[in-house]
Amino acid sequence: MTFKTKLYLGFGILFGLFIILQVILTMMLDKLDENMDGISKNYQMVKLANTIQEELSIFSMDSRGLIANPPEKFRSELMNGKYNALKRANSAIESLRKLDREEKSQKLIKDLRMMNKTLTKMEKKSDELFATGDTEELTKLYWYKSSKVREQMTEKADELQNIQVKAVNNKIDQSKKTYNLALKMVSIYIIAGLLAGLFIAVWILRSITFNLNKVTSVMSRVSLGESGRLPRIKVNTKDEIGIIGEAFNKMAESIEMQAMQEKKLKHSAEEQSWLKTKVSEVSNMYPGIDHLDTLAHRFIMKIAPMVEASYGVFYIKEGSGDEQYLKKAAAYASNKPHDIGIEKFRLGEGIIGQCAIDKKMLVLNDIPENYMKVTTGLGMASPKTIIVMPAEFEGEVLAVVELASLKQFTPLQKMLLEEVMGNIGITIKSILRQMQVEQLLQDSQALTEELQTQSEELQMQHEELRTVNEQLEEQFRQSEQKTKELEEVREILEDKAKQLSLSSQYKSEFLANMSHELRTPLNSLLILAQMLADNPEKNLTEKQVEYAKTILSSGNDLLHLINDILDLTKVQQGKIEVNPEAFELTEIKAFAERRFIHYAKKKGIRFYVELASDLPKVMYTDSQRLCQILNNLLSNAFKFTEEGEITLRIKRADNQLSIRKDDDYASSPLLAFSVNDTGIGIPKDKQRIIFEAFKQADGTTSRKYGGTGLGLSISLEIARLLGGYIDVKSIEGKGSTFTLYLPDSIHDKAVTELSISKHEAAATLLPDASQSPEAPVQVDEISHYPKEEKNLLKDKKILIVDDDMRNIFALTTVLENYQVKVVFAENGKGGIDVLKEHPDIDLILMDIMMPEMDGFEAMRIIRQIPECCNIPIIALTAKAMKHDKQHCIEAGASDYISKPVNIEQLLSIIRVWLYQQK
Repeated sequence: MTFKTKLYLGFGILFGLFIILQVILTMMLDKLDENMDGISKNYQMVKLANTIQEELSIFSMDSRGLIANPPEKFRSELMNGKYNALKRANSAIESLRKLDREEKSQKLIKDLRMMNKTLTKMEKKSDELFATGDTEELTKLYWYKSSKVREQMTEKADELQNIQVKAVNNKIDQSKKTYNLALKMVSIYIIAGLLAGLFIAVWILRSITFNLNKVTSVMSRVSLGESGRLPRIKVNTKDEIGIIGEAFNKMAESIEMQAMQEKKLKHSAEEQSWLKTKVSEVSNMYPGIDHLDTLAHRFIMKIAPMVEASYGVFYIKEGSGDEQYLKKAAAYASNKPHDIGIEKFRLGEGIIGQCAIDKKMLVLNDIPENYMKVTTGLGMASPKTIIVMPAEFEGEVLAVVELASLKQFTPLQKMLLEEVMGNIGITIKSILRQMQVEQLLQDSQALTEELQTQSEELQMQHEELRTVNEQLEEQFRQSEQKTKELEEVREILEDKAKQLSLSSQYKSEFLANMSHELRTPLNSLLILAQMLADNPEKNLTEKQVEYAKTILSSGNDLLHLINDILDLTKVQQGKIEVNPEAFELTEIKAFAERRFIHYAKKKGIRFYVELASDLPKVMYTDSQRLCQILNNLLSNAFKFTEEGEITLRIKRADNQLSIRKDDDYASSPLLAFSVNDTGIGIPKDKQRIIFEAFKQADGTTSRKYGGTGLGLSISLEIARLLGGYIDVKSIEGKGSTFTLYLPDSIHDKAVTELSISKHEAAATLLPDASQSPEAPVQVDEISHYPKEEKNLLKDKKILIVDDDMRNIFALTTVLENYQVKVVFAENGKGGIDVLKEHPDIDLILMDIMMPEMDGFEAMRIIRQIPECCNIPIIALTAKAMKHDKQHCIEAGASDYISKPVNIEQLLSIIRVWLYQQK
């Protein structure tokens, strides 16, 4: 046989072997493609099974929200949400039914379809129960029947998901086996080809050139190793051997490409499986979480190890409008969350704030050496990469997560982060809605309880007032009507929270009116009790005097309560005036020592007043309101301190930040008035509520200390009117420090009212503040009058005009003790008639609120009588509201005093005007 024939024969054999190898490889590759299609299909079914579980979770959450009886505006949203979840779950079930033809899977899918129909029927039943208000049956249906169906559906979906995961794994195993078989077949045929080549080489040894030896040498080394590369034949000739070399090189390249594709497909399948598994782990963590801090902590603790991060911080968006900011909620790799990470960022501030604005992932490389160190037990190192990601819901960024790693984040890790960040936005929004619903329920319950309590208190006051005076029955009937109105408002509030402001207005007006009305009977009670307690005729026993003092003390306590309620009403209605004036700070020290030093000695408590050396000499503010706040803070300190010391410190505030930017005095330096005591202290969880009206740290019926809970609420509102605020720091069992911060100068835009009364310079009272714990304020006698002028009342004739005989009797009794001649009338018209009958009247005490003709009209008529135009008229009224004094002066009054009347104050004012007449 010729060389050509031998070559044809030999290479024919080799070519046949290679064709068989190519056919086998093609079949193997087709098998691999078929397996990859199966993997893709099974992965899609795994995703659909996961969708069923997610939609069931959303359905359960919305159904639970409806059971909680949310406000009207959330009901339709929750109703649509649960039915849309059922529709999406049903759509996923139908897609599974079309994709998966396995008998076992079809059975599970059939069960899921039946359960979904059953759940849909139950939801229609629950809608009917919800519409009829049958909450009990609705709750049973949800927590027993519906819950069981949801759990069974979740189990079936999980079982279906496991079947698909196993199918994916089986396909991957088959691909591996096919790949290994292909390698074996290639190896076998290469060996066969090598043997054939060696046989042909021996057969035509003398005819084969050096190139054939080279080909044989290359083919003997053929092996698809870990590098995935086959050796190549360097062809230097264009003969038959060269053609064989080129064919071999092409075959090697084809084998390499096939092997590379197989590795890529395997790697891609493994990555997708890992990715979906991790996403599922994170998603399964969400159910049962009802607070954002818990969600943030669990999420950062879960995701950071998954992506091999060394540090991590979770920021949640808070605030609204222009005041939105991102606040740190949780941190990874830190026992204390405050050890790493800045506490908060405004939108657009720093990388965190910019990420929230841009709404996209930011990756930072080339971290400087002086950056935060990743610390271990063996040393520290700077991170190599930082990644910042936003969590969105419907285009709104709700949170931002920052992770730091010692190495670059892989594309697969970035894909995982994008997946979980997309899902957590839905969870955050769901938790926010749930928290809003819970907060609305709590607010509604709190308002209901508060209105019920106030209604009960008002009812008790009605009963007491009815017992005191039968003449107030009509007013009590009106009060009962208002109480019924408040009750109706309370019931309406359970459905419509929008009417809260209207009911609050009714409450404030009612409390103000009742406070005013209580002053009238209280006036005579205090006057007569004071006279009995003084026992000027010495005809009462010590026990009777003690009884009178108890009545007087109780009356004063009631007066303080009325004043507090009236002040609170004025604050709520915006009727408190601020009258700034310049005064020296040493007056505050004198005021505090004069008011409390004797009480401190009696209680055995050390009391100090300290003024810093760098204080301004003069302060410009409303001194009366300032003293009212300090009096309340000091009174509370003495009430709750049994031993130790109490200190009032006045100094400049440590930080000079502005208090209110919209005021003229916003940039004024701040002064701090601190009241420090060593008393019982306040629990940390009670330090906020003590500033609310009618709230105390110990709100139980068995509390040790009394009080109405109004003083601090009023003080806080007055402090705000003065441009300041009140801060509290306290440790339970060790004491408290209340600090009032005020600017040292305010500029009131309103015109400060000037005093018209001529006697105020001589008979100025202490500021209108809450009384000290011991006794009511006592007005000193006017010291600069001549001694003989103190007997000005003797033989004077005074006209009392009042429609309440109890007040007339009380005032008459007091004045007659000073040898005053008293005449009286029961309304303004009668007062004018008496005045005409007694032209020698020296002074008139005029009540304002009277039937037929009130005090205003009577004073105007008296001032029109020529012979009476200069008679001093002192207005007495229980309605001590804003501008009342000015109205009295404009009507013709010489002076003004509010009920209940302080006897010493009244006598002092009478002496002043009688002295002026003299």
